Amino acid sequence: MNIDALIIEADKVLRTLFASQTSIRPHPDQGLAEANLSEAERRHVAGLMRVNHSGEVCAQALYQGQALTSRDPAVRDALREAAHEEIEHLAWTEQRLRELGSHTSWLNPLWYAGSLTMGVLAGKLGDRWNLGFLAETEKQVTAHLESHLARLPESDIKSAAIIGQMAIDETSHAHTAEALGAAQLPPVAKQLMQQTAKVMTALSYRI
Repeated sequence: MNIDALIIEADKVLRTLFASQTSIRPHPDQGLAEANLSEAERRHVAGLMRVNHSGEVCAQALYQGQALTSRDPAVRDALREAAHEEIEHLAWTEQRLRELGSHTSWLNPLWYAGSLTMGVLAGKLGDRWNLGFLAETEKQVTAHLESHLARLPESDIKSAAIIGQMAIDETSHAHTAEALGAAQLPPVAKQLMQQTAKVMTALSYRI
C-alpha cells in the first residue's frame, strides 16, 4: 500500500471515530414528534441507540478491512457502497443520541480495532468467504435491530423509524452479498460471531 492509500485509510478511521457524520438521505425520523419518555425510558432508549451506533462503527471497520484484502473489484465496490450507506446510519444514531441527551460509546475505538482485524482476516480467506462473512453479519445485525424495535417504548416513534430503516438497509446488504456468491459460514463461525456481538452489546449499552 502506498503512502496516499495509507493516508486515505487512516482518514476513514479518524472520521468514523471522531467526526460528526452527515446523511445524504433524509433522517427516517424527520418530522416525527418526540415522545414524552420517563427518565428510565430515556436511558433505556439511549442505551439501545448507543449499541446501534457502535454496531455501525464496527460495520465501517469490517468493510474497510474486507475491502483492503478483497481480490475482486466487484466485491470491493459492493463493500464500499455498503460502507457508504452505513455512514448514514452513524449520522442517524448519533443525532438521536444527542436528542436523548446521551453519548456514543467510549469503547468505540476498541470495537473499531477488533472489527478491522476481523475484516482483514475475512478478506484473506478469499472473496466467497469474505462475502459470506458480510452476509452473515448483516443477517445477525438485522435480527438484533428487530429485537430493539420490540424493546422500544411504544410512544418512541422517532427511534422506531430510524431502527426500522436501518434493518431494511442491512437486509439489502445481505442480499447483495449473497447475489455476489457468498459462501455459507459453518455453524461454529456463526456462533462465535453471535457471542462476540453479545459482549459488544452488553458493554456499549452501558458505556
